[in-house]
Order: sequence, then structure tokens, then C-alpha cells
Amino acid sequence: MKKIVIAGGGAAGIAAAVEAAKNGADTTLIEMDGGVGGDLFSGMPLLGAFTAKGVQISHGVLDEILDACRKIHPAGVIGPVCDYRTVVGLCIDPEILRLAVYRLLKQYNVKLLLNTMIVSANVGRGILKNITARSKNSEYELPLDAAVDATGGGYLTSMCGGKVFFGSENKMFQPLSLVFRMCNVDYQKLLLHIRNHPEDVLLCENSALPGDRQEAAELLYRHGLPYAAVSAESSLLAPAMNAKRIHQCTAAFITPTAPERGEVCLNVTRNSGIDCADDSAVSGALPVLAEQVIDTAEFFRQEMPGFAQASVSHIFHKCGVRESGRIDGEETLLQDDVVAAAKCSDAVASGCHHVDIHGCGKNQIRIPVRDGLAYDIPRGALCPKGLKNVFAAGRCISSDRGANGSARVMGTCISTGQAAARLAAEI
Repeated sequence: MKKIVIAGGGAAGIAAAVEAAKNGADTTLIEMDGGVGGDLFSGMPLLGAFTAKGVQISHGVLDEILDACRKIHPAGVIGPVCDYRTVVGLCIDPEILRLAVYRLLKQYNVKLLLNTMIVSANVGRGILKNITARSKNSEYELPLDAAVDATGGGYLTSMCGGKVFFGSENKMFQPLSLVFRMCNVDYQKLLLHIRNHPEDVLLCENSALPGDRQEAAELLYRHGLPYAAVSAESSLLAPAMNAKRIHQCTAAFITPTAPERGEVCLNVTRNSGIDCADDSAVSGALPVLAEQVIDTAEFFRQEMPGFAQASVSHIFHKCGVRESGRIDGEETLLQDDVVAAAKCSDAVASGCHHVDIHGCGKNQIRIPVRDGLAYDIPRGALCPKGLKNVFAAGRCISSDRGANGSARVMGTCISTGQAAARLAAEI
């Protein structure tokens, strides 16, 4: 039986662990946190699993996760929802999703090492032979046949001697965020405002979707789910930003998480200029972002339609990092290939999210994939140069900065995690 170690328990690591274990490998999932999931359980939508036209491109592990969610609570999968801006997001009740993932890990006998960090790697002639991992109370020597680097920043690859690129060429990173959820939101009131004031939300940025803002707002209203981005230039946010009641941001990104609770996830906060390769700087951003949550929630209760009776129901336990390290792989996924929906002969996964690079203040780059299609991710983008049995998955795959702005989203992370596990099984 092959021994496969998965480093990192986010969306990519979970998918890799399930795929490896279900195919007969002795699988160990190592995670620094006290639980698995990462941003997967934040309430944000799973982007990159459905094209802008609503075609599902991620199957396998994702299908199993969705089936497990429905068995626990049929209403837990809200479903693919279009924002009529650029994307179709897969919206799921994050607490049902959490239980479903735990059930799958148990079902496939994945061994979990939580609160545990990989501290050294024994590499010879490009082959990772074993790793040393340490928790608060124990140290583990784990021999292995292959490993998946799902750390989000290529940290296992770097430990093995591989090269990792951080941020932009001038070491700039996308801003950090702290997402939170509010319940008792009146979906109908919010959607009615959007229908009557389509200029207040970001719409019609993708040629594969309706091009008339009024039509797009009407479709959002009819579908009954507030999956929308309230614009920074809107009559709702602009005055508050100008008065410094709330911080500057591109938009208030709203995702439905549980209609029966009237709950939504809010991705609004941002802290720019943080070096995401500096752990102390990332740690110091958390209190700053927490203050933004307080101000934003209060503003929403006072000014945002549908939020008068709302209250904060959950605050994510750590900063959301959009960008950190990317491995130097045998092949590199390029922004031009992403935007062109390019195909390749050695594809192992697909992506479809637009190029999405957040900047400081209100700045954000959004470039849709051509015609609402999907692009291929080549095998070599998951293969660190010089390493024969280590494969990257998730945000740290080999990509230029623009392509990473697409491939970093959770639906694509699940796809590359599954693909990396399959490559590991071939060793």
C-alpha cells in the first residue's frame, strides 16, 4: 500500500486526501490548524467549479462532497447561483459542508494530524523519502512514497529545495480579508433594492451573461438569492466611505449561506500592503480587520436594505490570504491561457474563474475567461522542478500572477487537489 502525505488541510488538501485514500493509499493529512477546511467553511462561494454559463467542470470529489451535504441536510446545498456580474458560484451552508467533509474523511480512513507542522524533509536525488512533523506533544517520522503540497504557499516544496515565488515582481500582495456572516437578513428587501437600483451593484461584466443591467437585476430578484456585489460607487457604500464610516473596498460581496436562517456571508474587509510571506505581519492584520467587521456590521444594520434586524452569526477565525507563494513548476499556467480558455494535451484539471487581482482601496482587476468557457491546467503546473514525487495543489501551483488570480479559488483548488493525488498515486 502506497503511503501518501498531504501537507495542508484546506480545499485542495481535503480533495487530495479523499482522492488518495479512496484509491487505496495509506493517507495522512497534516494541518497546522486545529481543524481542516480553511476558507472552505467560511461561507464564501466555491468559485471555479461552474463556468459563467453554469456548466460544472469539477467532478469526482466535489460530487461526493455535495452528495454528503444533501444526505445530512437537503437544503444545505443552495446550488450554483449566478451573480449576473461575472460568475456562477456554488453556494453551500458552511456548517453542513463542514460535517460532510468530516464524514468523507472518516469514510475513507484518512489519518489526521492536526495542530501539527512539518519541520524537516529528507530529500535525495529529487525524491522526498520522509518528513518529520511536530505537534505540541509529539514528533512523527513519516516515510512516504509521494506527497502533495497543499499548503497554500508552496512551503513543503520550498522545504524540499524547490523554488517558490512570492507575490508580484515587486513583492506586492493582494490584501487580506476577514469574512463574516450575518443572519436574519431579509433577502426579499435586499433583492428588491437591487431590482429597483441596479446601478448599486456590479453587473454585466461578462459577455457570456446578460448585458442589460436592468435585466440582470430582474433575474437576480426572480431567483430569490442575494448573490451580489454592492459597488463601492453605489449610493449605499460611497457616502459611507467618503465619511470614513467604513473602510475603502471594491465592493461588498454578498453570498447566501442559509436561506432558512436568512444568513449571508460578507466579504468586505481588506488590509492592504501586508507582506504575506511575513507571519508576524499577517498576524498583526487580524485586529485591524476585526475592527472593520464591527464597523461594517453596524453600518449594514443601519443603512443596507434587508439588514435592519440582522446580527453577526459567525466571524472566520483567521485572516483570508488571497496570495502567497507559487511553485516554480515544470510548466507554468499563464494569464493569457486563462483568458483565452486555452486547451492543452496534458491537462489534469480545469479552471474557469476570471482573473481576479485585488489591490489597495477600491482597486481590483477582473478579466473574464473567453465566452464563459473553461481553461486547462497542465500536468507540469503541479510538478515542482527537480522533485519527482512531490506535487502541488491549490493556490501554490505553478502560475504567473494573473493566472494565479484565477486558479486560487476553492473550486479550482478542489480540482487540482484531486489531480495532484492522482499524480501521486502514479509514483
